Amino acid sequence: MPEIASSDAVGALRAYLRRIAALEQVAGLLSWDQEAMMPAKGAAQRAEQAGAMAATIHALSADPRMGEWIAALEGEALAPDAAADLRAARRRHRAATRLPEQLAEALARETAAAHEVWAAARAARDFAAFAPALERIVSLKREEAACLAEGEGADALYDALLDQFEPGATVAEVAPLLEGLRPRLSALRAAIAEKPAPAALSGLFPAAAQLDLARKVARRLGYDFEAGRIDLVVHPFCSGVGGDVRITTRTDEADPFNCLYSTIHEVGHALYAQGAPDPFLPNADYCSMGVHESQSRFWENQIGRSRPFAEWLFPAMREAFGNFGIDGPEALHAAANRVEIGFIRTEADEAHYNLHVLLRFELERELISGALPVAALEAEWNARFLHDFGREVPHAGLGVLQDVHWSAGLFGYFPTYALGNIYAACLDAAMARDLPGREAMIAQAETGPILAWLRERIHAKGALLSAPALIEAATGEAPSAAPLLDHLEAKFGALYGL
Repeated sequence: MPEIASSDAVGALRAYLRRIAALEQVAGLLSWDQEAMMPAKGAAQRAEQAGAMAATIHALSADPRMGEWIAALEGEALAPDAAADLRAARRRHRAATRLPEQLAEALARETAAAHEVWAAARAARDFAAFAPALERIVSLKREEAACLAEGEGADALYDALLDQFEPGATVAEVAPLLEGLRPRLSALRAAIAEKPAPAALSGLFPAAAQLDLARKVARRLGYDFEAGRIDLVVHPFCSGVGGDVRITTRTDEADPFNCLYSTIHEVGHALYAQGAPDPFLPNADYCSMGVHESQSRFWENQIGRSRPFAEWLFPAMREAFGNFGIDGPEALHAAANRVEIGFIRTEADEAHYNLHVLLRFELERELISGALPVAALEAEWNARFLHDFGREVPHAGLGVLQDVHWSAGLFGYFPTYALGNIYAACLDAAMARDLPGREAMIAQAETGPILAWLRERIHAKGALLSAPALIEAATGEAPSAAPLLDHLEAKFGALYGL
């Protein structure tokens, strides 16, 4: 076999990675369509389409030519962007050559079909109706993890799945960081429980008015509607990169905050995706889901639920809904940050949110290790929720069936939500130092300088650095949970007079 010049290998590898990225974006559009637009009777066909697309992407990723280009570049002195592309290609090719094509196709087909089963089971509040599909998905994910695992031990399988979302992370590193949140969060929750809660919103808020407000807020925060759109779904998400980044939300006429903050959350993801320097090369893509979540949680909590933002949001809500029972920005801020033990993760206040994530993190680790059978999952969920939150789960729709992730096979994803909260607080603390007058900007929803700071420090860096290194480069300090816990204690201490 003739030797390949490194310059030729870089060009060939990048062209190939672009092709794979284009196909993955097509697969993403199929998934978006299934959630937002597809008629119900299209589910079986969509499962076959998803399986065929996954098989094609897998075959390209396992192509021996990719291995040859990677081998030609090993040990070469490469520019940072080329080095990042090489790392991504190496990870992709290694996974594809270890993972049988039939398994990749089976996973894509099973998860596409399971989505409709999950949605129906959730509506019927019937975990037993979803359990067989979940059993098959867990079995396939354990088989996938066994193909990809590098080490041995109780968490080796889960490490392989976590690595897909948070490259380089392991349970040994992540678990102490996340579980270290529990003592101070539990103490905060207990202290708040002793205090009277501020007034909540009440009344009916028309869905059309909620969507109008959601679009207004999205545009104000910098979301480019010429490169995206907003649609309604069961479980909000963001999809796409570059010039086609679509967000989704949901409405509840009794709770406009659900739509508002779901939208702001997805806008945070979308701003990151729209800011990608190149929509097709790995070096310009996001570096981890934890960092992606840091963007959504930053905009949702540090901006959207802040006291300054209430100055702009209050008149915007008056314009959308008329007199909605709140007498000013101070009361709106208190209502938006009302602490209440709830069952739904996506609706949880900041004081409880990470406890929701810890519950899922622990359960899915046990599912993947085999310590927890799927048949026992609902009962175990309910028991642990009662322990952590002090309330009995009334039905599966408010419990084990509430999230779409497991039906989609996204084991290893949940811990990135808590990592995102940790990273967001680190970024917020650094930004407060670097941007004098930031509160005045937020009070007028003139957030251009804030987005520019994130574009420079996070978005433009793509995947050139690991997540911890990226956060440290952006803030000047290694990431830790301290800024998040300090933020929560200061915020709720002031709101509840602790």
